[in-house]
Amino acid sequence: MRNFERPNARDLTGPGKLLVGANYHPHDSDPATWRRDTAMMRDAGITVVRLGHLAWDTFEPADGDFHFDWFDDVMDLMHEHGIGVILDIAARPAPLWLHRKHPTIDVIDPDGTRRYPNHRYTLDTGDPHFREHAVRFTDRLTRRYAAHPALTAFGIDNEPGDGPISYSPTVRARFIDWLKAKYGTVEALNRAWAGHRWSRQVSDFEEIGLPRPGVAGGAPERVLDFHRFISDEMNDYLDALFDTVEANAPGTLTTSNMWYYTPSKHFDWAPGAYAGRLTRPGNGLYPSLSLLDTDSIRDALFGIARIRYEQAEPFWCTEFTTMTAAPGSIRRSAYASLMLGNQLVCGWTWQSMHAGEEQFLQGMVDWGGEPTRKLDEYRQIAAEFRKIESHGFPYEVNAEIAIAMDFPSQIASAPFPERHDDQALTAFRTILDRNLDVRIVDLSRSELDYKILIVPGVLVLGESAAEAIRGFVERGGTAIMTSYSATLDADGQVFRSTRPGRLADVFGIRVGPYEETATLNEITKGHSGNDEVELCFEARSTTARAPRFDLVGPLGATVIATLGGLDQEYAAVTEHQYGEGKAIYVALPMRREVLDALLDDEIARLGIRTGPPVPAGVMARAVSDRHVLYLNLDGEPKPIDLPHNASGVISGQRFENGLVLGPWDAELVELDPPR
Repeated sequence: MRNFERPNARDLTGPGKLLVGANYHPHDSDPATWRRDTAMMRDAGITVVRLGHLAWDTFEPADGDFHFDWFDDVMDLMHEHGIGVILDIAARPAPLWLHRKHPTIDVIDPDGTRRYPNHRYTLDTGDPHFREHAVRFTDRLTRRYAAHPALTAFGIDNEPGDGPISYSPTVRARFIDWLKAKYGTVEALNRAWAGHRWSRQVSDFEEIGLPRPGVAGGAPERVLDFHRFISDEMNDYLDALFDTVEANAPGTLTTSNMWYYTPSKHFDWAPGAYAGRLTRPGNGLYPSLSLLDTDSIRDALFGIARIRYEQAEPFWCTEFTTMTAAPGSIRRSAYASLMLGNQLVCGWTWQSMHAGEEQFLQGMVDWGGEPTRKLDEYRQIAAEFRKIESHGFPYEVNAEIAIAMDFPSQIASAPFPERHDDQALTAFRTILDRNLDVRIVDLSRSELDYKILIVPGVLVLGESAAEAIRGFVERGGTAIMTSYSATLDADGQVFRSTRPGRLADVFGIRVGPYEETATLNEITKGHSGNDEVELCFEARSTTARAPRFDLVGPLGATVIATLGGLDQEYAAVTEHQYGEGKAIYVALPMRREVLDALLDDEIARLGIRTGPPVPAGVMARAVSDRHVLYLNLDGEPKPIDLPHNASGVISGQRFENGLVLGPWDAELVELDPPR
């Protein structure tokens, strides 16, 4: 490796910069191909590549035998072409030689079957032997490249929530140690786990087994604790990597493909997010390949929000769609991501894959190295980003509305008709479609400096979270809580007191049992399977569908909407003044029809900033005093009213009577200075 004086790594990544990149796998090819590809990247406007992921054994093919010389040439080549490098620390999956040396890192299925690591991420990240080697590899990699001028950031792991959970004897031993540290005595453990139920009391910690996955796999209190233990181990592993990077490369940016909420090994990322361990929070953005599927864009943007939480730093989409995405859909997704504060669009992947798990996956160039239409689309994005980047980008999210998300509630709500994160997604979509900024918050960590707090089915409510909601309302905020919320205490047991647990006085209600809507509709409509209800507010009415609703009894609260069309009238929405603020309870799970009605009133009453006025299907953000970004998600032209004459930064056109935004098109409008 040549000796370089290292420039400031943030030169490429500060305010007024938007980045277009590609995921690149030099260990798949040869120096001649690297030179060809870097020249093509430079010509296409690609300024960042993500390297190194999924390649530990290329750097360390045998225990302690490190090979970096080949990669030095890759880093130097990127620097020569003015391309920055996100260097991933590829500590998962582990090399096969490490599995052979330390079989305890192998995954054991609940039935006792040992999995051969055919699939990536098939390893136990809590195993101390794995940790030791992962940290050693991280240390060697980061020491070698910390001062390289091509280095833009280190990537911390990849998709850390992916991969199966191991049920090995060593995992069981560590889980027992974790429980001893948490509870101290078997008596305290039995109380938290309701051990008297079904004759499951523990008389000695050594009697503890691992709860099997699934609703019928074990008592929910035990399942919840096991997932908390797995989450703690995952965060400890990531912290070890962060600590190593910070020791060897202080001040270097860190990012990731932080997919923590996978179904397989979902863990709690809130501690890392609030600690700011990623200086550029990141994830892959993969909406549908179809231009007609706009819901998938909203869902993908929700991924940005739930990884970023309240971090002020720009987001990085470290992976971005290529494959067979419909022409124009990549560009549309890129502009949508800018409205949530994204700074980097990094295509997965540069090269169409020749081999391995993603064989045949199409990239920006084909299997023979010829450009595809996807490269043309990324070239267009890069050229347009250069035009607009200095006009208020990356966009700074300035939210007055927050949505609470809670890791225990996501785990514990698995048996419910709608999980907690599904309710949060509905709330997010509703607010996004109003072109309002919104933040995902962790109740126990956030200062809740917002005007509206939405609590969508937060099933598990500990003391600190309850006090946060209480204080928020008392100070003048509006809390909107939906069905299934505040049902379980921190141990995962149903509150014996009046629900919503710990907050009945704040909401001025008593929540009793629930009813099944379809069952009641058998009486009134004469057939089963119908879960439709009528929602009646004072000045409006609508219909919604819900499998269940709560029986809510006001204890000081006012009923502001009812459920009709059933065997009798039921309270649907209540509001209660508490302190300087308002607590609203919705007897249904989160529904757009209800939230829209509530937001209409509360946004006006609280003086919340509204988004730019646009037709339905158009996203918009005022990114500066004079610049507004518009994006048409739909396939029909959309007329946009402008407050006065303007110019199109992307198109170069003049607009004197508003503009018509073409199907799936984007425009950054620069308003003329006021006279």
